[in-house]
Parts: sequence; C-alpha cells; structure tokens
Amino acid sequence: MLTPQQQSYLLSLARCTLERHFGSGQTMGDDVEEKLKEKRGTFVTLKKNEELRGCIGHIEPVQEVYKDVIDNALAAAFEDTRFLPLKADELSEIKIEISVLTQPRELKYSSVDDLLAKLTPLRDGVIVRKGYRGATYLPQVWEGMKDKEEFLSSLCQKAGLSPAEWRSGNLLVFTYQAEVFGETQNTKHN
Repeated sequence: MLTPQQQSYLLSLARCTLERHFGSGQTMGDDVEEKLKEKRGTFVTLKKNEELRGCIGHIEPVQEVYKDVIDNALAAAFEDTRFLPLKADELSEIKIEISVLTQPRELKYSSVDDLLAKLTPLRDGVIVRKGYRGATYLPQVWEGMKDKEEFLSSLCQKAGLSPAEWRSGNLLVFTYQAEVFGETQNTKHN
C-alpha cells in the first residue's frame, strides 16, 4: 500500500510531466522514495468531464513505479489511439487517475460456474488470453458492468474473440489487484 504522500507525489509527477510537455511545468525533485523505485505495473488514466480521455499502462512490471507513471502519463495523453492527442488547452479539464498493480496470477477454474464464482467485482483486474489474442480490464471497469457475464463477454470482445469465448473453458484467465487513486478521489481497490 502506498501512503497518501506517495500517492500525492505520483499524481503531481504525472501532472507535472504533462505540463512540462506543453512547456509550463515544473521539475519534480530527484528525492524519490524507495517504495516508488519498486518495479510494478501501472496504468495512468485521463478523464475529461468524467469521460475517458486516455488510458495506457503496463500490466507486468517493466520499470520503477515513478518512471512508469511518467511514461504512461505521456502515452495516455498522446498515444492512446482511441483519442486524438491531448491539446494544451484541455489540460486544465483533465483529471488524472493512477493504478498501481499487483503481479498477475493465473486463475485456475474447472467450469463456467467456477470461473464466475472466483471473480470478485471491483477487486479483480482480469486478463484473458487465447493464442495471440488478449486483453485486460482494470478493477474499476467493473463499475460500468451489470454483472460478471457482461464483464467477461466485453473483455473477450476487446481481445478480438467471440463474446461467448469465456464459456468455452479454453481461455487463460489471470487476475490482479490495483491500488487506485486520483485527483478527484482516493479510492483504493485491493
């Protein structure tokens, strides 16, 4: 678990990174706490008027948390192909949310009912994989789904699979948890 100060530091780091990109940001200090130098997967989500404006991250740990937040803030703003690149005049309307992930673990299941029973909405981030196809939803995506079946069907579709693929039993499923915090709230999902 990150302290409120560590969460605040990462949120400020993401915001300063975007401001610096547009030429108006300050430089953050080099005194990064050891906890933020751990390698963990992170996602940075940008919202404008409560609507998604960009979200990019790494499920697996690829670098230190603070460096990953810097890279993912820029990627969410300028490389999320679902959106046009962020413009300087939009930045004041953007709210930043950060998710720091646990290591994904394979979820062993014996049937459709077993799979459904083992998933916990709002706690579990879920990865599905079949062959070369795969996709993930962060734990907070559960908020927009009415039930586990809709969640899994949507996730399969995101992976380019049939929405019913999760019912086949031939899908690799992994779960992870995320500590989620943002500029508008300090919600944690573990």
